[in-house]
Amino acid sequence: MGSQRPIWRPFPVQIFQKATGEKDVRFKVLYCGVCHSDLHSIKNEWGFSTYPLVPGHEIVGIVTEVGSKVEKFKVGDKAGVGCMVGACHSCDNCANDLENYCPKMILTYGATYYDGTITYGGYSDVMVAEERYIVRFPDNLPLDAGAPLLCAGITVYSPLQHFGFTKPGMHIGVVGLGGLGHVAVKFAKAFGVKVTVISSSPNKKEEAIEHLGADSFLVSRDPDQMQAAMGTMDGIIDTVSAVHPLLPLLGLLKSQGKLVMVGAPDRPLELPVFPLLIGRKIVAGSCIGGMKETQEMIDFAGKHNITAEVEVISMDYLNTAIERLEKNDVRYRFVIDIGNTLKAA
Repeated sequence: MGSQRPIWRPFPVQIFQKATGEKDVRFKVLYCGVCHSDLHSIKNEWGFSTYPLVPGHEIVGIVTEVGSKVEKFKVGDKAGVGCMVGACHSCDNCANDLENYCPKMILTYGATYYDGTITYGGYSDVMVAEERYIVRFPDNLPLDAGAPLLCAGITVYSPLQHFGFTKPGMHIGVVGLGGLGHVAVKFAKAFGVKVTVISSSPNKKEEAIEHLGADSFLVSRDPDQMQAAMGTMDGIIDTVSAVHPLLPLLGLLKSQGKLVMVGAPDRPLELPVFPLLIGRKIVAGSCIGGMKETQEMIDFAGKHNITAEVEVISMDYLNTAIERLEKNDVRYRFVIDIGNTLKAA
């Protein structure tokens, strides 16, 4: 399925994935998550979309063919592709398994591949990628509910690990209880830390605590609640992609606490400096993770039975799903049943 500017309603297009090279893995796509990044890209809100666009970077399925030099996959394996399909493999970042920070990182869709062709994502029936960018799925991890982990999962897992938010007894805040936030709660709890969900929606409290296992809940618009929680958190993962104030969140941090941004607002946020100075606090960012870490995340999810909360939809429902996603009317991730509902062109 493709999208064309300026009207962003999807329409079917016929695309041809590249032939399976000697280091490539080809798999039949069974499910693909619908990420908020897809919506940004469809509407060109980040300014670098190319059309026609075939979105989708939470792609899972079954291997159907492997190249002659592929070592880790065989036909019949459960496999997935996340947000990237290439990088330079010669810079310091690539050498340190941080392909996601390579200046020449190739996105799964809407980017230019090594051979000059445009990459197409998982709203399609076939995916081909170099073995380095294929993730093996544990047998016990369901493909439909596991698909969003390839973006949402690694987006929150990586900063939890990198910034040291995994030590039992730490108190971590999660801002926003959406596609990213609900997975962040699950991973943080699996690491054994205390988790407080921070949301502008009071009606999400029961969901956060009773269903997802958060320890406490703060309504960000309630000044009394925010005041009472000041200086109590070691770190905060901010998953919100809309413009929102940072000052109240900085106030929740202990001295030397860290506020890590993983959402991507389309307009700049205001950053007050004085609260950083008086508490030696840090505001940082994090973007997905390298392939080694992505495999570690999927294996961790399989060990701890971590999946996304999903609403599985047919391809015919995608128009409606995109409209609902724009209104944040999803709990918490749409996943397209590609295998059963994508009709051949």
